[in-house]
Amino acid sequence: MFKDWFDLVEQQLAGGTLSRGDAHEILAVPDAEVMDLVAAGARLRRAYFGNWVKVNYLVNLKSGLCPEDCHYCSQRLGSEADVLKYRWLSQEEALKQARAGIEGGASRICVVASGRGPSAGDVERVAQMVDELKAEHPHIEVCACLGILRDGQADQLKAAGVDAYNHNLNTSESRYSEICSTHTYEDRVGTVEKAKQAGLSPCSGLIVGMGESDNDVIDTLFALRTLESDSIPVNFLMPFGGTPLAATKLLSPLRCLRILALARFTCPDREIRMAGGREMHLRSLQSQALHLANSLFLGDYLTSEGQAAKADLEMVADAGFRVRCDQGAAQEPATDRQPEVAVRRRGAGTELAPNA
Repeated sequence: MFKDWFDLVEQQLAGGTLSRGDAHEILAVPDAEVMDLVAAGARLRRAYFGNWVKVNYLVNLKSGLCPEDCHYCSQRLGSEADVLKYRWLSQEEALKQARAGIEGGASRICVVASGRGPSAGDVERVAQMVDELKAEHPHIEVCACLGILRDGQADQLKAAGVDAYNHNLNTSESRYSEICSTHTYEDRVGTVEKAKQAGLSPCSGLIVGMGESDNDVIDTLFALRTLESDSIPVNFLMPFGGTPLAATKLLSPLRCLRILALARFTCPDREIRMAGGREMHLRSLQSQALHLANSLFLGDYLTSEGQAAKADLEMVADAGFRVRCDQGAAQEPATDRQPEVAVRRRGAGTELAPNA
């Protein structure tokens, strides 16, 4: 038990482990108290990560055409979502995209390919790209996300210079079969374990907003704690048209903050990333979420557009945080971002509709 949110923080800083009862308290906090919860979570976030934000950049190496039937995914088997579909990017194009992310401030490049899992040739293709990227930017981190790994593939990726491997649990074990039938929860856990055994940093998170209960959210985050995931992306469902979850719109900004707070309290010393769908669901509270999450994706996602990269970086600076660059030092906030006044050309005195 705890007296207030800051008492719970002190318990965590003293080495305590969040209980299931405490987790339910976090998810049930009244709307009027959510910002108190955020302030307490910010104490934990700053204790472990100071005021810096880790910026990640996605490079979608192969888009669409996936044989898996994950209900949330625009690239799934049978998806009618109007997203880009292409086979593997050339190495030249892949490197060009990665360089753009680094120039934008990313310290980790996440290379992703749709599909059940990589072939031997796919692993070699990624290895060659990583080798060249690391030669140019030796301090940059590379996280690979290629699907379910077979024996030995994690070791090959590690030998090639890959630093981390992403494979999300997505939801709880008890409801996994409701969102995917072509592979199992155990397949996902097994891939995370293979990555860990090879010395790759495990990156594994979840998707919320798919109709899961509070128990499902807690089960998933507690499983990620047990797996010792170093980086936990919290994705907010983007209900693509043409997918089974197209009409699922269950999240509010305050619900998203509660879930991010739960992630922080469950895994206080781990990287918590506000990931896909943050713009849609957190909306004007994205900057508040930075007081819980210490990581984000810059710009666009795999098949959807994100907030403009410039706006992301301005949001980080405006919230009092700093971007960590590839050498591990913090970038100074920009000092020349004062916007010019936009002269009104609509509404009263014009023939155009007002901005209302």
